[in-house]
Amino acid sequence: MQPETNANPAGNPTEAPRNTRRAVALLLHAAAPERRHVVLGTLWLVAAALLEALGPLLGKYFIDQYLLPRHFDATDIGLLLGGILLAGCVASVIRYAQLTRLAGVAMRSVKRLREEVYGHVLRLPMAFFDKAITGQLVSRVTNDTEQVKNLYVQVLFVMLDSSIVVLGAMGAMAWLDWRLMLIVLTLIPAVVVIVWFYQRWSAPAVARARQKRSDINAQMSESIAGMPVLQASNAQQRFRDKFERTNQQHLGARIAEMRVNAWLLRPMLDLINVLLLAVVIYSFGQRTLGALEIGILYAFVSYIGRVVDPLIQITLQFGQLQQAVVAAARVDTLLQEQRPAAVTGPERISEGAIRIENLRFGYAPETVVLHDLSLHVPAGGFYGLVGHTGSGKSTLLSLLLRFYQPSSGHITLDGVALAKFSDEHFRADVGLVPQDPFLLAASVRDNIDMGRGLSQAEIETAARAAHCHDFITQLEQGYDTLLGEGGARLSVGQKQLIAIARALGGKPRILFLDEATAHIDSETEQIVQVALSELRGRVTVVAIAHRLSTIRAADCIVVLNHGRIAEQGTHEVLMEIDQGIYQRLYLLQQIGD
Repeated sequence: MQPETNANPAGNPTEAPRNTRRAVALLLHAAAPERRHVVLGTLWLVAAALLEALGPLLGKYFIDQYLLPRHFDATDIGLLLGGILLAGCVASVIRYAQLTRLAGVAMRSVKRLREEVYGHVLRLPMAFFDKAITGQLVSRVTNDTEQVKNLYVQVLFVMLDSSIVVLGAMGAMAWLDWRLMLIVLTLIPAVVVIVWFYQRWSAPAVARARQKRSDINAQMSESIAGMPVLQASNAQQRFRDKFERTNQQHLGARIAEMRVNAWLLRPMLDLINVLLLAVVIYSFGQRTLGALEIGILYAFVSYIGRVVDPLIQITLQFGQLQQAVVAAARVDTLLQEQRPAAVTGPERISEGAIRIENLRFGYAPETVVLHDLSLHVPAGGFYGLVGHTGSGKSTLLSLLLRFYQPSSGHITLDGVALAKFSDEHFRADVGLVPQDPFLLAASVRDNIDMGRGLSQAEIETAARAAHCHDFITQLEQGYDTLLGEGGARLSVGQKQLIAIARALGGKPRILFLDEATAHIDSETEQIVQVALSELRGRVTVVAIAHRLSTIRAADCIVVLNHGRIAEQGTHEVLMEIDQGIYQRLYLLQQIGD
């Protein structure tokens, strides 16, 4: 499943309620350790709202008791005005302190969420990455989790705070005159209706905008990664045109979203506010105003402003909230990707013997790649896998690395089923040297260590075993030399030798090489051959080789053809098979050389 296809894929408004539920569930999950701070922050915001609600009540009291009767007692008036000022100041201080507290909740929750998403991605099966698009995955882990922060900010800050202020003002109005309060209460269903229409009309545009932003990231990542091929193929204009189309579609979606905002949010509430004030003033105009009525009118006009402003703030956040809900749903979709069950068994690979029995596998049920394959690799043996493209070599290696599960058959290591080994133990006891070496934009030391905490002596031992210690010491800063992105400062052969040193740094019992000599020069290939020969008898080596000279000295060479073992034996034995697959492959390479 590709990462961007399930979170409201078509912008269908019927998906909005489900996305909202998933977003809220994700928010609660990430904020669970912060429950105490959220509860305390909410209670203090309630206290601040009650203090703010005192302002109009004290103003009404001033009008009723002092202004209209023209009873001007300097001491009493001073105390009353001081009380109004003190209540407002204390409310502001409490609100600032608690919104700061909730800001910390949001930041820490998003930090945990981003770490959880990244950790989850690291443990997803390889079958997921076969279909995943790198740029879109990066967008999920970075942009979408950052957008979830807005969900916390809007919910915990604006909406929670504004809702509490509205409830405090409505309670005070009910105490003054419940019939007038019911008139003001009509604002609530009006806001609900506006929000319902907003969600229904904006959801498709928001979903399209998020999708196109991911597409932009994916195209940028793909273009940068393939820049040499792109320029060599003179494809710059084609890629630019494609990017401009995607960018234009993103702009169109954002404009559609902005149009909905402009029609439904602030203008509609401003109109309702004017109508509501007119109704309240008209209701007072229909009756004889006494001294007490003037104080209530002042209080109601003040409270209407205190109700309308928070409601406007709430509705204005729905643009950001809608985007955050879609982003949270997309993050949740990624978190729902199934990953293999963790194995915590005590089994370790002691010797490194590999036995494959009746192995059958296909990436799709209708397409079988490996057919009832059986093979035994003794501990410490050096076996080579060769065959034409599509013969099943890389698929067999992926199964041995537990990237996929076989459809039928068994793989055992030292007589123990492959699935019985814990991830920690299996990855520690098995080394891999891929065809294209992956190097960090870090030092040589970091690239060999890979966070395992190896000592300098262990790093140098691994480098000597890979025959790269000498050239490393000749670098500017030796093992502390920064290699640049992808090891840009090294040749292809040097990169591969460091990749071999990295694999040997973990002291593996089994070492897999996936066409590790395909892109290196003959001199470096000879160095790799020497390194492999030195491992003979101590480490089980299984090497997929495109260049047959790499595995010429192997104990056994296994020739795959259409997912079956066609031939196996030493180089000399296979060369004696007249018109055999290995013989033809070897002779063709000799002619090419």
